[in-house]
Amino acid sequence: MKRVTAIIKPFKLDEVREALAEIGVTGLTVTEVKGFGRQKGHTELYRGAEYVVDFLPKIKIEVVVALSHADQVIDAVLSAARTGKIGDGKIFVTDVERVIRIRTGEEGETAV
Repeated sequence: MKRVTAIIKPFKLDEVREALAEIGVTGLTVTEVKGFGRQKGHTELYRGAEYVVDFLPKIKIEVVVALSHADQVIDAVLSAARTGKIGDGKIFVTDVERVIRIRTGEEGETAV
């Protein structure tokens, strides 16, 4: 199994969620995070004072899927989250050794 973690712009969350639902993803975890990459933040004005915003708001989406569905999930996130501008985000794919559903004790793909 694979865990697909995507860091995206906040306003793209609904589009990504809908794209994942269309391909049959039934569960995901969403976390509000802050960070920066090559864009290294930006400056803003507040009440006449200029200040630097180092960490930009982002959304982290985590999905655990069978190995055979990982490429579908990646393609869905890519197409839904892409704006073509700096700061679109990243996708990380990692192996998942074991999954256990706490309520029933099921393991593997049935636990997802």
